[in-house]
Amino acid sequence: MLQQSGFAGPILHFRGCDADGVHLAAITVRPEAAPPPGAVTTGGGAVQPVLLAQVAGLSVWRHDFTLAEAEGGYALDGRDHPVATRLDGDIRIAFVSCNGEENGDLDREGAERNLMWARLRADHARAPFALLLQGGDQIYADEATHGHSLSDGWPDRIPDDPAPADLDGLTRHLERRFVQRYLMVLAAEGCADLFASVPSLSVWDDHDICDGWGSLPESRTGSAVGQALFSVARRMYLLFQHGATDADVPALFMDPTGRNLCWRRDLPGVTLFAPDLRSERHRHRVMGDAGWQAVESLRPAGDHVFMLSSVPLLGPRLSLAETVLMAIPRMQHYEDDLRDQWQSHAHRDEWRRMLSQVLRMRKQAPVTILSGEIHLATRAEMGPEETLIHQLVASGISHRAPPRGYARALGLFAGLGDAPLQGHPIRIKPLPGQKHRYVAERNYLVLDRRAGRWQAVWHLEDSGLTPPLALD
Repeated sequence: MLQQSGFAGPILHFRGCDADGVHLAAITVRPEAAPPPGAVTTGGGAVQPVLLAQVAGLSVWRHDFTLAEAEGGYALDGRDHPVATRLDGDIRIAFVSCNGEENGDLDREGAERNLMWARLRADHARAPFALLLQGGDQIYADEATHGHSLSDGWPDRIPDDPAPADLDGLTRHLERRFVQRYLMVLAAEGCADLFASVPSLSVWDDHDICDGWGSLPESRTGSAVGQALFSVARRMYLLFQHGATDADVPALFMDPTGRNLCWRRDLPGVTLFAPDLRSERHRHRVMGDAGWQAVESLRPAGDHVFMLSSVPLLGPRLSLAETVLMAIPRMQHYEDDLRDQWQSHAHRDEWRRMLSQVLRMRKQAPVTILSGEIHLATRAEMGPEETLIHQLVASGISHRAPPRGYARALGLFAGLGDAPLQGHPIRIKPLPGQKHRYVAERNYLVLDRRAGRWQAVWHLEDSGLTPPLALD
């Protein structure tokens, strides 16, 4: 795997599957002066790369190709990359989130930072994954605003009317900073081989833009500096997390206008979908008309639905904590974090609206919600047995866990329960084999379909593997 300065890839992205096989896109990154990558070779022939974008002195190339079910992978530049192409029957899917930290992530020692990635790679070598689902905060871009006069004070201090030339300079600065973070992740030892062999599907969260995006005051996010930040973050998200540009949006996302980047993919027996909780968010809403139209028009096609919610949909009564903390002046800096949650007072009507949509889907097939964001591992259930909905939270593939005392306190608070929809109480429950509701360890999640039945296993940094949890 190329890991020199300015090189990364190939990085696989899942486009879909049908009778012809698995449709994939592979991106590679090279300095602008370097020659393009060679052709991808498969059983169907050779596929030449196309230049997708040039940014921050780098060229991003893409190969679009299909692997038939009987094929074992592809070759590029003299290396073979195995890929699991049989998506019916028994398959394994990995889920990760929170791949970084707010401060100093670029300076962390690689082996420590990517310890759980190394375990995931070894797990894949033992039994290959068909997909890698990434549930948000794939990078931590919070420090990308540092080092430029327009954004050094973000979000507390921003200029009122910056000159166009200065905004252009800020855009170039942010592009370099975002690309630096993406390449650090995508070319990391222990991760790069995995990205070359396991196609990804990703949804973004706030740190892929900046901490608290959409929950910050609108005077910040709607400013010229805020809009420059969002524009760069969105282009980099499309480019590195989907191998795409705006021209690809109508084919890849449910809203062809791109106002909301909700996506859906169908595998044999499975519908995967991810509402976009960031593109249309502001302090008084989670999604706009485009996002809600996508969710409310979705009709599952499989025997099981997996929904990626970058912020946990089933959670404790955080609105109560919000009320208490907002009454304490020195605690009000937590307001953005609390408003980010579905359970916030500001979003409670939308929370019920989304829960109602999940219940609608549950009438057609079992539904499991996958989430991250909280840097802890936990799970939740909603409703009576006949309409039971599972939520699995795996958060912190590289973000170090908070103190265990915090997890214990949150677990006690979660014991209060909540029932935003009458007759469908939410219960936060311990992982299989664990005593407490929240586990303060880095972790990732494995979804495993065997003989048509799904189960989930958490891989915890210190405690190891949990016993399997049946999802059907």
